[in-house]
Amino acid sequence: MKQNKFPFAATLTLLMLLNLPLFSQDLKPLYTAGEAEYACFRIPAIVTTPSGTLLAFAEARKTGCGDSGDIDLVVKRSSDEGKSWSKLMVVWDDAANTCGNPSPIVDRESGNIVLVSTWNLGTDHEKQIINGTSLDTRRIFVLTSADNGLSWTKAKEITSDVKKPDWTWYATGPCHGIQLQKGRFSGRLIVPCDHIESVTNKYFSHIIYSDDHGKTWKLGGSTPQDQVNECTVAELSAKKLMLNMRNYNRAEKCRKVSVSKDGGTTWSDIYTDKTLVEPICQGSLLTYACQKRNQQRLLFLNPADENKRKNMTLRISFDQGKTWAKSIVLFPGPAAYGDLTQLPNGDIGCLYEAGPISPYQGIIYQAVALRDL
Repeated sequence: MKQNKFPFAATLTLLMLLNLPLFSQDLKPLYTAGEAEYACFRIPAIVTTPSGTLLAFAEARKTGCGDSGDIDLVVKRSSDEGKSWSKLMVVWDDAANTCGNPSPIVDRESGNIVLVSTWNLGTDHEKQIINGTSLDTRRIFVLTSADNGLSWTKAKEITSDVKKPDWTWYATGPCHGIQLQKGRFSGRLIVPCDHIESVTNKYFSHIIYSDDHGKTWKLGGSTPQDQVNECTVAELSAKKLMLNMRNYNRAEKCRKVSVSKDGGTTWSDIYTDKTLVEPICQGSLLTYACQKRNQQRLLFLNPADENKRKNMTLRISFDQGKTWAKSIVLFPGPAAYGDLTQLPNGDIGCLYEAGPISPYQGIIYQAVALRDL
């Protein structure tokens, strides 16, 4: 349920005709609209591999910023903590169809990178998939890399394992998934997802998981209440999981949260985090790994504005998300989706959509020192 309300194509054309730069010197994009013959880049996701390589994923949209049509999954790699990046590499291109919603996970036991994603016909639009008039539906696939993102396996479909027959729309992430580090579910891979029911048209958040390093996948629990969808998941220190969700209750204008005590099999009633304001958009959680056992930190990134996609803000919590102690604004202008990763040197890697005119002008990579928070 990604929204495009900005006349970005017309803005981009005007800037090109006037030979004006898309970005100022202090806002340096990793992906820029028009690069490699792609009209638009959206839906960032980022992870750090066990060897320290950064993998920055995105949807590369051929003809515009819309959510349907010819969309490929792409990645750029960095071996120096984001100081320099490789050229764009295509991970998955299925002709004129839509390959999207990247949700990468680092399997620290095997060293593999597991990438869960969605697919639909390029001619099918979201509304058609929801109302049942599409030629096909949303499907779920998995790709794996054993060489730090240099090459990928062929996309393997897992739709029948993780999607119920009466679900129409379906999305993975979009942001990184996690591997549990503690308790009886240690080693489990988890991807935050969302879906819409065909009869009620209600939308819920849920998770899918794998206990065999991404070879097979199962459907986890869904939120008890609806009006939430795109979500992000984090492991808390008390052997709990937190699901932080996009909220469609327009009267609240802030994020929704649910907690699981059984590895994602069931989820608590959702509650509102009034500090985490949002304009109905995506966000990203990250559990920051500390050397000292009793110093857990939780990070959150989103466009922190009640009405518009702008003001990309990074926050930190020292009490498992009960309160948010400090925040810094990464970019006050137009901004939308984003993701987080922890760098080998302890900094925080932030990957987010932003631009001086539209949030969809490009995808920015920015490193933030933990001490700044």
